[in-house]
Amino acid sequence: MPTACNVVVLISGSGSNLQALIDSLQPGVSPARIRAVICNRADAYGVERARNAGIDIRVLDHTQYDGREAFDGALIQAIDAFEPHLVVLAGFMRILTPGFVRHYAGRLLNIHPSLLPRHKGLHTHQRALEAGDREHGCSVHFVTEELDGGPLVVQAVVPVQSDDTPESLARRVHIQEHQVYPMAVHWFAEGRLQLVEQGAMLDGSLLPSTGQIIRA
Repeated sequence: MPTACNVVVLISGSGSNLQALIDSLQPGVSPARIRAVICNRADAYGVERARNAGIDIRVLDHTQYDGREAFDGALIQAIDAFEPHLVVLAGFMRILTPGFVRHYAGRLLNIHPSLLPRHKGLHTHQRALEAGDREHGCSVHFVTEELDGGPLVVQAVVPVQSDDTPESLARRVHIQEHQVYPMAVHWFAEGRLQLVEQGAMLDGSLLPSTGQIIRA
């Protein structure tokens, strides 16, 4: 792993996980360096967060491309211009093509607001409550061609309270997201975390199928 680990962050919205990464991955603290933020929506507040941090920004409006393959091809060109060692999905609301995922195999991370493999997809907090789950949380995982299905790195678990609403549960999960995502990126930047054929490996040992578990 190089001394500096170039990171490109993809966003679509408010960028709260981006802000957590900006705040946590400071020079002298982590070898991870956010080289660029790429967004598919010009009005996303995350663009302003990147601008305030002095980070290069690229906006690629997916509606201006003739289909998913064309957009992902342009996205790859934009990302690769920054020579990334790691690409981080931080609320990037696009389903990526298999070709894109293969291009960044082993260096593409995502965070999902549930304890995978439970509640893949959207509306996870509402679904957790409807299912009567006693625990909920978030998962950092390597991205593969299976939607929300790549090898898990770390999961943060929060108890579901009897009076929880989707909004109150989401707030507590977000707090944990902002802790574990920078942690996983830092592990990768230090060369401690990697994807191998058998799964995710941390410090030379295969992680369990659940990833590392952290309880709030």
